[in-house]
Amino acid sequence: KASYLVVAGGGGGGLGKANNGGGGGGGAGGFRESRQDIDSYSVSPRATAGGLAITTQTYPITVGAGGAGGSSPSTKGSSGSNSVFGTITSTGGGGGGSSDGTNGAALSGGSGGGAGSDGGPNAKGSGNTPPVTPSQGSDGGGPNNSGGHGSGGGGVLNAGATNNPPNGGGPGGDGALTSISASSTAYGGGG
Repeated sequence: KASYLVVAGGGGGGLGKANNGGGGGGGAGGFRESRQDIDSYSVSPRATAGGLAITTQTYPITVGAGGAGGSSPSTKGSSGSNSVFGTITSTGGGGGGSSDGTNGAALSGGSGGGAGSDGGPNAKGSGNTPPVTPSQGSDGGGPNNSGGHGSGGGGVLNAGATNNPPNGGGPGGDGALTSISASSTAYGGGG
């Protein structure tokens, strides 16, 4: 058996209007972890026990890239790409929403993108999409349609925060700590 940590690429942030309105933060890439029985390092709250049963063969590994940010005013970010190890797939994070109330809704993914400042009532992205157990991520923050600020992207452990006018945009959700690489490191924080 092998212990594993599979983290997908995060989503890109959305872009606000040319002179007013904020884009939402990108959602963290999906986070999936398991520790096989003879390992003893500290794991995240999202880890499962047992690892992955493997045989002597080649295992293709895909490391998902991050998504691009919004490319012009009032455009949402792109979602990140999936990461894969054997039968384990972590889903790319959802792109952050833009300040376009018609077409600017954030995207869903491992963690969801945060809503843009004028994104409308269904503007945040959903996390853990498609669903796995334990959850690979959380929802994006929002919506809050005032103050000209975007909301945070979802992280592994909790949702992104809704924007907080007049003080600024909402922070992204928290990543998770694991010592699989021999030192305690956080992965999967939202934008």
